[in-house]
Parts: sequence; C-alpha cells; structure tokens
Amino acid sequence: MKVGFVSLGCSKNLVVTEEMIGLFQKHHFSIVENPEEAEILLVNTCGFIEPAKNEGIQTILEMADYKEKNCKYLVVTGCLVERYEKELAAALPEVDLFVSIHDYAQFWERIENLVSGEGKTDTFDYHFRAITTGENMAYLKIAEGCSNYCTYCAIPSIQGKYVSRKYEDILEEATLLAQKGIKELVVIAQDTTKYGLDLYGRLRLPELLEDLCKIEGFLWIRFLYSYPESIMDELIDVVKKNEKIVSYFDLPIQHISDSVLKRMNRKSDGKSIRNLVTKLRKEIPGVILRTTLIVGFPGETEENFLELCQFVKEYKFDRLGAFAYSQEDGTAAAKFKGQISKREKEKRRKKIMLLQQEVSKNLLQDKIGKEYLCYIENMTENGVYLIGRTYMDVPSEDGVVYIKNEGVFLINSFVKVRITSSSMYDLYAEVVSCNL
Repeated sequence: MKVGFVSLGCSKNLVVTEEMIGLFQKHHFSIVENPEEAEILLVNTCGFIEPAKNEGIQTILEMADYKEKNCKYLVVTGCLVERYEKELAAALPEVDLFVSIHDYAQFWERIENLVSGEGKTDTFDYHFRAITTGENMAYLKIAEGCSNYCTYCAIPSIQGKYVSRKYEDILEEATLLAQKGIKELVVIAQDTTKYGLDLYGRLRLPELLEDLCKIEGFLWIRFLYSYPESIMDELIDVVKKNEKIVSYFDLPIQHISDSVLKRMNRKSDGKSIRNLVTKLRKEIPGVILRTTLIVGFPGETEENFLELCQFVKEYKFDRLGAFAYSQEDGTAAAKFKGQISKREKEKRRKKIMLLQQEVSKNLLQDKIGKEYLCYIENMTENGVYLIGRTYMDVPSEDGVVYIKNEGVFLINSFVKVRITSSSMYDLYAEVVSCNL
C-alpha cells in the first residue's frame, strides 16, 4: 500500500516521523509525497501551543478530504493526540486510528490491525529511520521529554520527564548517518545541555560532541536548545577547539526580567544570562547566538517589557524569535493572575520583532565582504538564485544565502562564497571557490 506523511511541529517530532516512515518501508509499504496517491495518510501532530493545535486540526481535516478519493485509512499521532485523544476521537470520526505518544510501543501492531487485522509487533528503530531533510543534513535526537517544568510549558505532561538515550546508541546512529553521506549533523533534545544527567549522573554533552567529531564524514556538527544555566566552561571549550562544531549557540532564554523568569520557573536570572552572552562572544570570536522570547506572560508589567526591549537592542542576538504567551491547559501559568489580553500580547510581540529586524539588518551588513563555507541546498522557483546556508544558519529556522545561478554549481554541494550584499534576514553572495 502507498503511505503519505504530514509531519507538524518541531525537529524532534520530525525524527519520530522519520522513524515511522522507516518502519513502513521495512514492511514493504511504498512512501508517496502526493496525498492524492496515498491509501494511508498519517499526520504526526504538535500540540505544544494554541496555534500548533489549530494547525493540527486543520491539517487533519484537509487530509480527511482525500478519503473521498484514494485514501482508505487516516492515522493521527503525536502530541495533540497525547493531550486530547478522547476529544479528537469524538470530534473527528473521519480518523480511523489515533496513536498517542505513550502508545508508540504498540504503533506497528495497531497499524497492522487496522490494515490487515493481523497485529504484528515491531518497534521504531534508528537503523531503519528514513532521512527526509536532504542528502547532507540530518537531526540526531539524544533525549526524550523534559524535566524543567517551566510554568508555561505542557511538554513534561505530554512527553514525560527527561530521558537520555544510551551514549553508545547515539554514537552508533551517528555513525550510520555518516555512512549515508550526511555532512551536517544537528543534535537535538528538549534541552540538549541536560544530556546524561538522568542516566549517568553528570552532564555528558561536551563529551558526546567530542566523540561525534571523531566520526569521519561530518563537516558541520551543531547542537540546539541549550539552556543557559547548563552551559559550562567545558562545553564552551569543546566548541572552541573542534572545527567541526559550528560556533552557534541556541539559547532559549524566554525573558530577561528577574520577576518574569521566576514566575516562569526558569533556572537563570537576568544577570547570569547577560554574563553568558558576554562570555560566549569573548571566548568564541564569530559565535552566532540565537534565542527565543515569550512576551505577555501573566503579570508581565510595562516595566518588565521595556527591560526586555532594551535587552534586545543592547545585546543584539544574531537570530531571535518572539512568541506571544499561550495559556495552555494543564500548565501552572494558565491559572496565574494577571493574564494579558491577546491584543496586547500581539502588540508586544510585534514591537520586539521590529526591534530585532533593525538588529539583524545591521549585523548582516557587517558580513559584507567576508567569506564563508556555504552549503547549496535549493534554488528559487525562477532559477535565478541558488539557495544556501552557512554555519550561521539553522535549517528551516534562520535566513539563507542567495547565490547567482550560473548553471555551474550543484545543489547539495559545498562552496566558498563572498558576501556581496544583505537584506533584513538574508545574505547575497558570489562563489569564490568550489574545489573543497
């Protein structure tokens, strides 16, 4: 049978989707990209915040339309199912099978029961994982769940506490990815810096990164979602001394006001965050810093917000995303007093992003004339430009580099480029060398 997939939400969810695809391929199902061709459609949902829930419902309804054509079975999995399976089952009779996260151990048995009535057991296995992110880049998930218990976040209640993967299994999977030709490895977890603490009694991310560097084939290794309170000198030193590890820190700080951070149950305060940003830039020349912020958290005063605005202008993150606080079922913050109106939250979010636009514009102008290694991964629809990324750009998150298409350089190749101009978030470049 032909199977089509829709993966929503974060990169961690995409890895689960890739394991699902691998399981179907292992059992000789055909994978198709066009939903009109699919006899089975599977939607792997995100249920983190309200916009993600709305996107999930809309996508399920869109896929349900194909049941009037070729599709025989519609399957829905993921975080949204974990949070609202009973409500979804009552509201969406078009769905033939819901599988929550905590039922993934029975995933294949339930698929077989649906399709053939013969429940054969099998499990997700990274040995059979399909890679959907191109020829050169893949994610490597090193842990599940989260034990930080931020008051705004539903992840611990959805996915459970933080559980590190076995060290040896991670290295084995990374080796397999390198053997498949992967050049850029992106290490992910809900909090990568906590890796190993639950399983080995100590933080092992620095050690893991060093061992990943020993695997032949990787050109770039980056790690995301690194919480500031766990970034120790050892981790900074590992990034400094290993050329394969890109000088890029993703620091989800969420806010800078001490009173807001305390109500969020964050482990960092404003001073430690400022000190860390300053230290990273001092220790690692050319380091790229990314962060995410939440505005409109319950009780966020005008003074708190103005402090955040000043921080954005002064500390000049290379990459920054701002989100309006989402009042999520089952979280502590959902019951806090001082909830802020949706209109005011959106107003604050827009102001932060306007400030960041100016910051980004100025920072990118400083890149003009400099040379960088660039991975070409696509081209514009009209074919005028090739689209690439440097070490400064996380796939599907950050800006890109546009290179004039001379019909010589190939997609999925690495070239050295010189930056010629910039826009608000993107760079333009010319090729200097392709003999890499």
